[in-house]
Amino acid sequence: MLEADLLISGGTLVTSQGRRTAHVAVRQGRILTLDGAGLRAAHTVDATGLLLLPGGVDTHVHLMDPGSTDREDFPSGTRAAAASGVTTIIEHSHGRPVRTVRDLEDKAAYLHGRSNVDFALAAHAWPGDTGAVAPLWQAGAAFFKVFTCTTHGIPGHDAATLRAHLQATADAGAISLIHCEDESLTAAAESVLRAAGREDPGLLPEWRNRDAEVVAAAVAAMLIRRTGSRATVAHVSHPEVAAYLAAERARGAQVYAETCPQYLLLREDEVHAHGPFRKFTPPARARHDEDEAALWRLLRDGGLTHVSSDHAPSTPEQKTSGGIWDVHFGLPGLDSTMAVLLSAAAGGMLAYEDIARLYSEVPARIYGLWPRKGRIAPGADADIVLVDPAARWRLRKEDVLSKAGWSPYEGMGMTGRAVATYLRGELIAEHGKPVDRRTGRLIDRSVATAATGSSAQA
Repeated sequence: MLEADLLISGGTLVTSQGRRTAHVAVRQGRILTLDGAGLRAAHTVDATGLLLLPGGVDTHVHLMDPGSTDREDFPSGTRAAAASGVTTIIEHSHGRPVRTVRDLEDKAAYLHGRSNVDFALAAHAWPGDTGAVAPLWQAGAAFFKVFTCTTHGIPGHDAATLRAHLQATADAGAISLIHCEDESLTAAAESVLRAAGREDPGLLPEWRNRDAEVVAAAVAAMLIRRTGSRATVAHVSHPEVAAYLAAERARGAQVYAETCPQYLLLREDEVHAHGPFRKFTPPARARHDEDEAALWRLLRDGGLTHVSSDHAPSTPEQKTSGGIWDVHFGLPGLDSTMAVLLSAAAGGMLAYEDIARLYSEVPARIYGLWPRKGRIAPGADADIVLVDPAARWRLRKEDVLSKAGWSPYEGMGMTGRAVATYLRGELIAEHGKPVDRRTGRLIDRSVATAATGSSAQA
């Protein structure tokens, strides 16, 4: 009789298409069958009463490694990922931007043995350096991070340089992730605020204002369509931005809309009370319940295509070591994004099928990791998270595994929790505790997307 290495038996398998009872058999790191009840296995897990979700695929992560490892590094950040139910990340850090093939190769070599989950690496787009696009894409870059305003020390693209970059990616078959804030508008706002002597946290939504995001996103989406390129607009903060992207998508643009939990749960006015702990950009835009409800609707109906954490942590000491103009942008998110989504499903804001779609299947498809990643199906990597949908718990800073050591959702009551996470069939976390084996691998995009018979069908 055929024998499996692992059999996860009796759980409720969740995909974007629905749910069913499954007996997932795993051999040599890949899913053998979903109907393996009669198979012998070296190890069997009884998953009765649990949901089986594909491991999270978080495609917007900053682990600052190498670079600012006092903020975060791969071991700590990927422990947080594993414990929360994330099995694949795409990472880019701004402290040491990846601009050349040598940069990409050096970073990959440095990270060998430092990750608890599988990972891909993004490159940075530099205005005017379109010649780097094709070589970096061929070398395996997962996407090109593009800024439309100078941020984190990375220069911003204006419309002309953005168009040139997008044309280069269209020619190479590559994809970009675009941070959309119009530089002229943020710079003008900054000038006015500084002239007025503003130092209070309330300057943040005025500086990184709605018009800046809307203008940059609308221009980017139009240029994506006109160049025939593919790109994601990062961290969409408000339904108005999503509407511009949807309009261009209806005209044929291959433009995707990513959002993050901070735009679903945090309010614009919280910056007055929390100051630097709400300094991220674009900032929270929600002003009332309907703003949040509209974003949840867009997640359910596909207007927002997927979710990521935009994990960009700093410690409390770093967040309070200077004035509001000077301290780091960013929030920790790998510890909490899956939990936020599970709790939303328990509360009826999403379905569990939506989580499989938004945090696994769609991001894996967009960035070329499908069909090896993002699904529980024969032939795929056995990246599986077992979820207790009835677990009720409260997020505490003591449970945060990121070096940040805090969460903007601290104290929030949650329903639903990852109780075990498997990466290629190996247990990498259980009951919130990572198994620190660092078996994560750099993903070869060409292998991840290679068709292997019927098992590779999307």
